[in-house]
Amino acid sequence: QVQLVESGGGLVQAGGSLRLSCAASGSIFRISTMGWYRQTPGKQRELVAVRASGGSTNYADSVKGRFTISRDNAKNTVYLQMNSLKPEDTAVYYCNAQGNGADIGLRRFDSWGQGTQVTVSS
Repeated sequence: QVQLVESGGGLVQAGGSLRLSCAASGSIFRISTMGWYRQTPGKQRELVAVRASGGSTNYADSVKGRFTISRDNAKNTVYLQMNSLKPEDTAVYYCNAQGNGADIGLRRFDSWGQGTQVTVSS
């Protein structure tokens, strides 16, 4: 079982910055992808940014040029640097990790964190 622990959310004024962190722990053989998603009440969870172990990234159009995702593969940790924040970035941000567990058969896992609130005031 893989656990994800997020930190770094909070309240910030528009134009400000926040940095989210997410550390994975547990029975891990390999993490192929780590990323961030966000969700607001009444809406579906949406992709913010993902990063593969090889370094390729994918960003939502709404955050390109403002957010940067990075990973420390040795620490199984992913970060999301959020700059020039806007009120529409307000959401609960969830960390996601996909990979193979360190059990017999190297079973795939797809784990989520508990979510961290980001609130951007205007």
